[in-house]
Amino acid sequence: MAETGPLKALALLAEGKWDAAHVLVQDDPSPEASWVHAHLHRVEGDLSNAGYWYRRAGRPVAGGDLEDERLAIERALSG
Repeated sequence: MAETGPLKALALLAEGKWDAAHVLVQDDPSPEASWVHAHLHRVEGDLSNAGYWYRRAGRPVAGGDLEDERLAIERALSG
């Protein structure tokens, strides 16, 4: 399966490349990209912006461990 923009963004985030990950999802209107976008802003510490993107993704606002969330998103998007 080809790696989607949101999955590639998660891979970049895992490598510590937040800015590159953000570029991949910021203009993608899909719910999957919005979910990753929300996670990125949570990583950044911008919780109000993260909340906006969780709502756009149709997902509850996450709490807890950031790495656990990243891995859960990755699993969900990998199918």
